[in-house]
Amino acid sequence: GFVVGHAGLYQALAMFAVAYFIIGMTVLSVCAIATNGALDAGGAYYMISRALGPEFGGSIGIMFFLANVCGSALYVLGLVEAVVDSFGIPPGQEAGTGVHVLPQSYWYELLYGTVLLALCLLVCLVGASIYAKATFLIFLIVAAVLGTILVSFFATRPLKVPINLPHINGTETDNGFFTGFSLNTLRNNLGGGYGVDYTTGQMMSFSSVFAVMFNGCTGIMAGSNMSGDLKRPSYSIPRGTISAVLFTYLVYNLLAFLMCATCNRILLQKDYGFLRDISIFPPLVTVGIYAATLSAAMSNLIGASRILYALARDDLFGRALALAKKTSASGNPVMAVIISWLVVQVVLFSGKLNTIASVVTTFFLLVYATVNLACLALEWASAPNFRPTFRYFTWHTCLLGIAGCCVMMFLISPVSASASLGFLLLLLLALHYLSPSSTWGYISQALIFHQVRKYLLMLDVRKDHVKFWRPQMLLMVQNPRGSARLIDFVNDLKKSGLYVLGHVELQDLDMLPSDPLQPQQDSWLSLVDKLNVKAFVSLTLAPSVRHGVRQLLFTSGLGGMRPNTLVLGFYDDEAPQDGLARHPAFTSAREEVPLGFPPLRAPTTPKLLSAREYVGIVADALKMLRNVLLARQLESLDKAWELRRAASPPPTIHVWPVNLLRPDSARYADTCSLFLLQMACVLNMARAWRRASLRLFLCVEAGTMPHAQEEKLRQLLKDLRIQAQIQLVPWDAITRLHWQTCRGPPGGPAEEEEEEEGVVNFPTNTTQVSDEYVCAANKLVLEQSPAPAVRFLYLPRPPADTSLYPLYLHQLELLTRGLGPTVLVHGVSAVTSTQL
Repeated sequence: GFVVGHAGLYQALAMFAVAYFIIGMTVLSVCAIATNGALDAGGAYYMISRALGPEFGGSIGIMFFLANVCGSALYVLGLVEAVVDSFGIPPGQEAGTGVHVLPQSYWYELLYGTVLLALCLLVCLVGASIYAKATFLIFLIVAAVLGTILVSFFATRPLKVPINLPHINGTETDNGFFTGFSLNTLRNNLGGGYGVDYTTGQMMSFSSVFAVMFNGCTGIMAGSNMSGDLKRPSYSIPRGTISAVLFTYLVYNLLAFLMCATCNRILLQKDYGFLRDISIFPPLVTVGIYAATLSAAMSNLIGASRILYALARDDLFGRALALAKKTSASGNPVMAVIISWLVVQVVLFSGKLNTIASVVTTFFLLVYATVNLACLALEWASAPNFRPTFRYFTWHTCLLGIAGCCVMMFLISPVSASASLGFLLLLLLALHYLSPSSTWGYISQALIFHQVRKYLLMLDVRKDHVKFWRPQMLLMVQNPRGSARLIDFVNDLKKSGLYVLGHVELQDLDMLPSDPLQPQQDSWLSLVDKLNVKAFVSLTLAPSVRHGVRQLLFTSGLGGMRPNTLVLGFYDDEAPQDGLARHPAFTSAREEVPLGFPPLRAPTTPKLLSAREYVGIVADALKMLRNVLLARQLESLDKAWELRRAASPPPTIHVWPVNLLRPDSARYADTCSLFLLQMACVLNMARAWRRASLRLFLCVEAGTMPHAQEEKLRQLLKDLRIQAQIQLVPWDAITRLHWQTCRGPPGGPAEEEEEEEGVVNFPTNTTQVSDEYVCAANKLVLEQSPAPAVRFLYLPRPPADTSLYPLYLHQLELLTRGLGPTVLVHGVSAVTSTQL
C-alpha cells in the first residue's frame, strides 16, 4: 500500500520489474556458484571469498553482515510499527480504551523492539532446526492471510475508513475510502502522487519509495545464508530461491493491481495498515503482518550470525572475531548469534523504519553486485573446474546484474552508496595488507593468466622495431647468497623488460627418483619477493653449466618475451661473500635468509666450471645473437650509500665505449659501442639512479683533431637524446706500448687481412696485446677521478680459436682488476634510434 499510494500503479510495477530484474540476475549467479561445488557456512560470503579471494570475501562479508544486521533491525521496527498501530494509545489521549493500551513514545517503542528482538534471539539460540520449523509455520500463516486478503478485495463492500493523524494542534482526522472495484479509482491511482510519509514527516520520491520497497525483495539470500545447515545446499538453494522469487513477484504485482483498483490514494498514503480495515477477518491480517516481519527479522538475524561465524572461522580478522568461533554442543554458533543480536540492538536506536531503509538497501545492492562480479570473474576466467550444474546464466546476465545494482545504489542514495564503497575500499586495503594468505585459490590469478595468454599471442616478434627495444635479461645465478646486489643491479637495468633469474643444477635426471628442482622453486620465489625485484625464475638440470645456459637461452620466456641479453658474474679467484645476509631486505626486517640455498663455496673448493667453459658460454650467447654483460665486483656496490650520500658532486657512471683491447680499431659508432651507451643510459633512467650523471670518455691521440672527434660524438649523443659529459683522455703512451709489441705497423698485412674478413674485434688480437699494455689501459681507466659508482667497459668478442680462451679471460681480468663495480658489455643488436 505504501508503494502504490505514493508511486501509483505504473511506477509501482516498474519498481517491481527493476527490483526483480536485479535480484533475478543475482539469483542466476547465486545458483551458478552454489552448484559448482560443496558449500559451507556463510552463504554469499562463502561464495564470494572462495571465488574472489580473502580481500573481497572478507570485506563483502562484513558488509553483508551489516546489511543483515540492519535488515533485522528494520523488520523489528516494522513489527513495532504494526504493534503500535494495533494496540497503541492514539495520539493526544492519556489513557487507552479497549485494545489500545500500549503507550507511544521513542523509548516505549525501543522497549517493544527490544522485547521482540529477544524473542528472535531465543529462537536463533535454540538452533537452525527450530528456526526452520518456525519459518515453515510462519509461511503457512502468511499464505493463509494472503488468501483471506485476496478474497476480501472481492467480498468486502465499499466503506469509509476514518484516519487519525498526528498534527501540531493534536490530531487531524481524514477519511480514506475502499470503493470496491472501480474504474475511476484505478484511473486515479495509475500515476504517481508522492506525499509526506506520516511516520517520518519526510517527503517521498521515487528513490526513497524504491529503497523501502526493495527491502521486501532482499530475502533471496535467506536460503544461501543457511548453506552450512542445509543437507544438500547445491540442490536446495537454486530450487528454493528461484521459486520464492517467482512467487513473491506474482503476489506483489497482484496486490498492487487489486489495491489500485479498490482503494483511494488517501487510504493508501495515510494508513499503512488499511488491509485490516477491509479484511473479512481483521485479526488474521494483524497476525500475518506480525508473522511476516518476525520471520524476516529472524531470517536476517540468523543469516548475520552465520556470516559472522564463517568470517571468524576463516581467521581473516584475527583475534577481533575470535569470540564468534564458539559453538554449542550441537554446532550452533551461539556467540555469533549473541554478538549479532547486540549489534541489531544498537541499530534499533535509530527509531524509525524508513530512516535506515536506504542504508540497508545500499548494503544489499553492494553485496548482490559482488556476487554477480564473482560469477562473472569465474565465467571470464574460463577455468576448467568452473562447471556448475545450473546452466541458465551467461556473463551477460552477470554484467547486467552488476550494472543494475550499481545504478540503483546511486539512484536510491548517492551519499549512502559513496560511503558504502569507501568503507568497502578501506576494508579491502586493510585485508590486503593485514590478512594471512589463504589456500582457497585466487580468481585474480586465473583472470591474469587468461589475459596474459591472450596478449602474449598478440605480441608478434615480426613487428619488433628498434624504437621500442628494451633489455630482456637472463641473469645466471650459481648461488643467491653471493649475488644479492647483482640481482638488484640487473633489476635496475631491465627498464620494464623481461627479467629471468636462471640457475643450472648439475645432476642427471636418469639417476634421480624425482625432479630435484621442484622443492627449490619456492625458495627462489621467496627470494624474489624479499628482494622486491620483478623477475621470473627459471631452473634447469644439465650435465654441465654450459649446456644448462644454452637450454635457458633457447627455452626461457614465451612468444615475444624472450631474453635478448645474458648477464654473467665475472670468472675470477675472489672468494664469494654472503651478500644476502647483509642485504637490507633481511637486516632491517630481522628476518632469516630463506632456507634452501646451500652455503657459499669455500675458497679451496674447485669451481663448477672451467675458464674455457666460461668463455664458451659467452661465445655461445653471441652465436645465438644475444647481447652479453659480464659483471665484476658488483657485490661491492653499496647502491644505497652511493646514491644517498650528501657529498657533492653526485655519483657518476663512467662509460668507455671503445675497445681497449683493440686500440687500432677504436670506433664509437659501431653496434657494440652504441649498445654499451644504451645500457648506461638505461641505468641512469632507473628511479634509483637518476641523481647519477653519465661521463663518457673519448680516447684521443696526438694529431687526430680531438675537438672534431668530440663534436662528432656530442652530436651523436644529441641525436640519441643521451645526456652525458664528454671527457677527452690522451692515450698516446698506451697505444705506443701496443705498437711496440705488434708484428707490424698500422695498416700492415695482418690488419688488412682482418679488415677484409670484417672482424671488428679479434680472432688473433690476444696474441698481439701484451699484459703490459693491458695493465697500462687498466691504469688509465683507474686514474680518471672522481671514482664512479659503476663503470661500463667494452667487452671484445671471444677469439675464434678456443685454445686462446684462457688468455682472453686473463686479459679481461687484468683490464678490470681493481676497478670496483664494472660491467663489460658486448652488444650484437641495434638498440638505438634517432627517429620519432
